[in-house]
Amino acid sequence: MGVKSDRWITRMAMEANMIEPFQAEQVSKGQISFGVSSYGYDMRLGRKFEIFRGAGQTVLDPKQVDTNQFEAIEGESCLVPNGSFVLGRSMEYFRIPRDVLTICSGKSTYARCGVLVNVTPFEPEWEGYVTLSISNTGPCPVRLYAEEGIAQVIFLGAESVCETSYADKKGKYQSQQGIAHALVRKAIEED
Repeated sequence: MGVKSDRWITRMAMEANMIEPFQAEQVSKGQISFGVSSYGYDMRLGRKFEIFRGAGQTVLDPKQVDTNQFEAIEGESCLVPNGSFVLGRSMEYFRIPRDVLTICSGKSTYARCGVLVNVTPFEPEWEGYVTLSISNTGPCPVRLYAEEGIAQVIFLGAESVCETSYADKKGKYQSQQGIAHALVRKAIEED
């Protein structure tokens, strides 16, 4: 596996609609940077957020998420409560080629404020808007800005295509449009 360059990312975004909307140059003046970087793409945070408000009230179970524990808001920014987290969605829609795996991690600007973005892969042939879990590890609320950079995606190219892609597996988060909560498929009982 090798890391893909800015030229490859730009070519794939233009030819294969790998990233939509696509920002071919890094934008940073007065904003948290986004767009193509040397070996990755800094994606933006969308305008819709779901703030976890159930702290201390109950258990948050990934096998049975109570979405009533989240407050949905939309706007130019969002405050992440101290010691809590927010779910957000990328502005960009991604279509990952069959011979590519990505790793997504948070930007250092937010990390320096105590904010961590979950590290997550985008598997070969996964597509959709990215649901991000954004945690505030600090002692005070932190403001997130919509339509500005939130995380960097690094593209890793394989020497050959994978045997089974995310699309082949009919992955549960394939083609997600909105913020997707944790989903665990129930086992099908055999007769």
